[in-house]
Amino acid sequence: MATAGKVIKCKAAVAWEAGKPLSIEEVEVAPPQAMEVRVKILYTALCHTDVYFWEAKGQTPVFPRILGHEAGGIVESVGEGVTELAPGDHVLPVFTGECKECAHCKSEESNMCDLLRINVDRGVMIGDGKSRFTIKGQPIFHFVGTSTFSEYTVIHVGCLAKINPDAPLDKVCILSCGISTGLGATLNVAKPVKGSTVAIFGLGAVGLAAMEGARLAGASRIIGVDLNPAKYEQAKNFGCTDFVNPKDHNKPVQEVLIEMTNGGVDRSVECTGNINAMISAFECVHDGWGVAVLVGVPHKDDVFKTHPMNFLSEKTLKGTFFGNYKPRTDLPNVVEMYMNKELELEKFITHSVPFSEINKAFDLMLSGESLRCIMRMEG
Repeated sequence: MATAGKVIKCKAAVAWEAGKPLSIEEVEVAPPQAMEVRVKILYTALCHTDVYFWEAKGQTPVFPRILGHEAGGIVESVGEGVTELAPGDHVLPVFTGECKECAHCKSEESNMCDLLRINVDRGVMIGDGKSRFTIKGQPIFHFVGTSTFSEYTVIHVGCLAKINPDAPLDKVCILSCGISTGLGATLNVAKPVKGSTVAIFGLGAVGLAAMEGARLAGASRIIGVDLNPAKYEQAKNFGCTDFVNPKDHNKPVQEVLIEMTNGGVDRSVECTGNINAMISAFECVHDGWGVAVLVGVPHKDDVFKTHPMNFLSEKTLKGTFFGNYKPRTDLPNVVEMYMNKELELEKFITHSVPFSEINKAFDLMLSGESLRCIMRMEG
């Protein structure tokens, strides 16, 4: 492309400080360096993680910053040493990577790459410790290696999944974070068998993706657990057969679920990050074969407390990161699940706005109205 090797000026939504509306600015995006790729973002979605780090209440504030990590785009140019991608390729950026060289990448059991594992505090590129974004010479920090709230961004090649060019980027872009996380937690980690009973704690986008996984696996009973009763109607579209609101009961929700299911659920997936929900999700599974999977990220001071007899009675507790998917190896196959009409994505997309109205997407997320809001970079 004519822009290869040159600085590109484009629009980006910059977070100048915590909790303040994003500002659409003209930024300069430097060419990609060794093992980096410059990507033209066509669609980006808002994930709760973006909101969390924009609010910056519980972690190191890094500003000014270009947030965004759930997106779809096209390769504009590649840096030295990049052989797997070429200009024109369709890609999904991912907040965690796959270098394909480390012990984790070579293990069939792990997706936690040593080199490219998520780092929420790093605001620069891993190669030279510098940012590829500037505004009138002032560096603007990156976010989790992706920074997709920009018309162009620079990403390490190991954090880009090359996908089928026929896949609609305005739909499959949501697979680059939350939907894959929930789906994989069920299909890759909980692994419910056909006819089993599954409980899903937390019915946001990730929880509903976990529920979609239970539906695809053929679970006969899928119990949604959430404090908001309005979530039940929406959850029915994802296979929810029963709904439990812990506030409706005067005993722990795990006891309610055990009574409902004659001894406990076969599998549970926790998608809230609330420590009490995590404990309930573990304690509600059936002895002998029950498996609980933790997805939500807890508060840094939380402690998981349960009686050791729960383990001795053959209940299993597992955790997962990005649904145990290896980004470059596995995400193209998840895209094909959508292309083959096995996986439905449209029902996760509740809103769509032009990129210029990005703050409206934040408002929709904060009010609880949206599951996923897609932002169109052009128009």
